[in-house]
Amino acid sequence: MNRSMRIQPFSLRAVTVAGVAALLLALVATVGAEPGNDNRAPELVGECAKLRVEAGNKVAFHAYAVGVQVYRWTGTSWSFVGPKAVLYAGDEGNGEIGIHYAGPTWESASGSKVVGTVEERCTPDPSAIPWLRLKASRSEGPGIFDGVTYIQRVNTVGGTAPADPGDFVGEVVEVPYTAEYYFYRAHP
Repeated sequence: MNRSMRIQPFSLRAVTVAGVAALLLALVATVGAEPGNDNRAPELVGECAKLRVEAGNKVAFHAYAVGVQVYRWTGTSWSFVGPKAVLYAGDEGNGEIGIHYAGPTWESASGSKVVGTVEERCTPDPSAIPWLRLKASRSEGPGIFDGVTYIQRVNTVGGTAPADPGDFVGEVVEVPYTAEYYFYRAHP
């Protein structure tokens, strides 16, 4: 049985004029947001309320991800390898702004990066990978990810490990997923 999915390698293509415009609008909206009054953060209720970030951190950027979660068969279970996704400024696959890969790392087309560490998980839909709150452990380079303090992964679709066992030890599968990512920065 072939569960593997072939995907085209993704790259940081030139950002379109529309993508740059969307990015600028997002950054301008962040600058004008009143402290404690930023309505661009995801609504987190019930068990997922634990994914809220510490007070004093405001949404700096929001991105949509389309990609795969990579798993490897160990002989007894599927082991998570890492994500491979393209990040978009718009929810319709327009305005490519970067990539997301193992680490977990998010890298913008301009070269800024942020690496996160999972702090909290919530699974509102068992057929999709969990929602997460991650604390930034490192950010570098000027750009949209410079100074990021927290990352939230929400509204996930797909990406869970296969239910059936693998055909051989070391088999790798790529399971499609989508998600929204919210990137925060500290604000006084």
